[in-house]
Amino acid sequence: MATGTARLLLRALASAGLGLTLLLQTGCSSVFFYPDKVTYITPDRLNLEYDDVFLDTADGETLHGWWLPAEAPEGSAKGTVYFLHGNAQNISSHLMNVAWLPEKGYNVFLIDYRGYGRSTGAPDIEGTLHDSETGLRWLVDQTQTDNRPVYLLGQSLGGALGIALASEWVQRQEKPPLNGVILDGTFSGFRGIVREKLGSFWLTWLFQVPLSRTITDDYEGVDLITRISPVPLMVIHSVRDGIIPFHHGEALFEAAAEPKQFLPTDTPHAATFVIPAYKEAVLGFMEGGLE
Repeated sequence: MATGTARLLLRALASAGLGLTLLLQTGCSSVFFYPDKVTYITPDRLNLEYDDVFLDTADGETLHGWWLPAEAPEGSAKGTVYFLHGNAQNISSHLMNVAWLPEKGYNVFLIDYRGYGRSTGAPDIEGTLHDSETGLRWLVDQTQTDNRPVYLLGQSLGGALGIALASEWVQRQEKPPLNGVILDGTFSGFRGIVREKLGSFWLTWLFQVPLSRTITDDYEGVDLITRISPVPLMVIHSVRDGIIPFHHGEALFEAAAEPKQFLPTDTPHAATFVIPAYKEAVLGFMEGGLE
């Protein structure tokens, strides 16, 4: 007769086995997306002016975003930062990562991918890539961005989407050109990070290769990042990142072409901008170029 401990172990194995079965049946794409609909904070709570923006995608979804104007006289903004957030929650939980930029003279535009926040639909890799381009096309069509630099800032998942978007934007010679790309805590590839995570767990170790192959390898950052050149690139990664290990940032930087800059940091994942020195480094990159 099984003991209580043995029964608990058997239940745990059964639950894990069910989870593995679902992964085998559906693939691993869903592991990238953890959206919710909760509004954690709005820009006015931080004394920021803002406008709600709603964008229709070509495949029938509606995306929600926030436009944060620079705290500067009309027409005198230093530039605009297009922010692509990480994989969890929605723009309201990621707002603090860019809330400091309007005071420094920069407009900010941030969107929620499909299925996040007030955006419709359900997320997947292809859909979120499409959403990131939809947001950028809206942004560069605004009069507030005329003759002003445009920078792409992608954090974690947003950085992976940003690499694919920026590489296509550069290679198609889209106008206006991007003036800089900043990647913060970004993994080196969709398929690569799935295989790494599966390989770190004993139950999925044997299945890391077949399961990771359910993820497209068309958008691996290490393969695409060189195509961002000659747009200046800044790669930021923390030596203490417990979610996306430091070697991912190193791999992206090594694969990138010049001009490029690497900023090693020392914060938890996606907490870069709690440190004033790291804010200043990013401002220096945007305002003064690469050292």
